[in-house]
Amino acid sequence: MLDRQHLSILREVDRMGSLTAAAERLNVTQSALSHTIRKLEERYGVAVWEKDGRNLRLTEAGRYIVRLAQRVLPQMERAEDVLSDYRQGQRGSLKIGMECHPCHQWLMGVTKPYLVDWPDVDLELTTSFAFGGVAALAGYEIDILITPDPIEAPGIHYLPVFDYELILAVPTDHPLALKDHAEPADLLEETLFTYPVPPERLDVFTQFLVPANCRPRHHRNVETTEMMLQLVAAGRGVSAIPSWLVRQEAAKLGVRPVRIGKIGIAKSIHLGLRSGDEAVDFISGFLATSRRTSA
Repeated sequence: MLDRQHLSILREVDRMGSLTAAAERLNVTQSALSHTIRKLEERYGVAVWEKDGRNLRLTEAGRYIVRLAQRVLPQMERAEDVLSDYRQGQRGSLKIGMECHPCHQWLMGVTKPYLVDWPDVDLELTTSFAFGGVAALAGYEIDILITPDPIEAPGIHYLPVFDYELILAVPTDHPLALKDHAEPADLLEETLFTYPVPPERLDVFTQFLVPANCRPRHHRNVETTEMMLQLVAAGRGVSAIPSWLVRQEAAKLGVRPVRIGKIGIAKSIHLGLRSGDEAVDFISGFLATSRRTSA
């Protein structure tokens, strides 16, 4: 029968590229690993890998099992973590994923009271996912996804917890600082700083620039809010950034918020979770704390 051992072996062979490395990772002998897969191939009458020089290449059947492993194994590993927590007297383990670059500061305001209210819950945060945030949530790699751009998926729903406006941060001596709002043409000669997100997922492009067939002269990615605002203050360009971050730093740095378009770009931070998980007490507790916390 196809079981967890087969899934683990194929996943590690795919990751490591060789039997030797996979066997070391799984702490078994190479011969035992080969024997296990040979019995699987004999049972189902299909090959799961082929020799490719000194490495292995997965067959179509092997790739199918790897895809299955990538869905199933994280759920099994998550279940083991939960059972271990219960055995050790822990209330549970809450894994939070974040695909919102500017949300870190807001999240810190949530986690502080949450950790006080739920001392028996182990809290983890990650910003890296094998297949994106929604896939990580559906695959039980995480329990809650923090995102400003919810993507609909079966069995996943989202709760808006904090509203804000996306604005332009400009130097106080910039011509735009005298205007009530920016027009797309105002950015034609500008360097635009954004977080490292593809333009097709940036609202300043999709809702503002692209519909007007406008592009900034230069588009630069910046990892951190602090560096982005320092560059703006130094007159190196302008930045599309959440309004609350500019409010907190504007006076100190010498930058000014300017509305994007006449009506602005309204945004919300959403928490994504699997349907039914809101019934788990420590998850519902996190949702309640999030709703009470503004940036």
